[in-house]
Amino acid sequence: MEVFTAAPDTVMSKRRENGMGEKLTKEDVEKIKEEIEHRKLTLRPELIAAVKEARAQGDLSENFEYYAAKREKNRNESRIGYLERMLKTATIVEDHSAADQVGLNKVVEVLFVGENETEAYKIVTPIRGDTMENRISIDSPLGRALLHHRTGDVVTVRTESDSYQLRILSIREDHGDDEIRSF
Repeated sequence: MEVFTAAPDTVMSKRRENGMGEKLTKEDVEKIKEEIEHRKLTLRPELIAAVKEARAQGDLSENFEYYAAKREKNRNESRIGYLERMLKTATIVEDHSAADQVGLNKVVEVLFVGENETEAYKIVTPIRGDTMENRISIDSPLGRALLHHRTGDVVTVRTESDSYQLRILSIREDHGDDEIRSF
């Protein structure tokens, strides 16, 4: 795992030279470690017991419970492997934005210029991004456009096919417990 420290007012975005690795905060890393521990120490023994119990029911060729238990055990092992690989290749990002600037774990209320509609978005690392929950990745066009701006700023968001403007109405800290993305 590589750690990069950002200069003031920036979120570090350097990736490993091989192009791999998720951008994670120290909090993301701790949450992932907790999930791995839970899956190894709690779920794994339960799922192994379920496979053994289903296997004991006899003929495996028509034993749906055995195949379902085996599938859940394999899904758990896959998730553990996925999370462990993620930690090995992760790039740790740190936010050094000022209190009045858009940065990681801040909720930004914006006005869509010309549409008179407002929306609030939380700026997060890519692994916590979820547009249905208004959690926007720092790597998304919207996240990149908003980063480091202040209340009152008008920013232009550019996508592949369009662009639009937003006015930042407010910025506030939010260190809520966001979910880590599933695969």
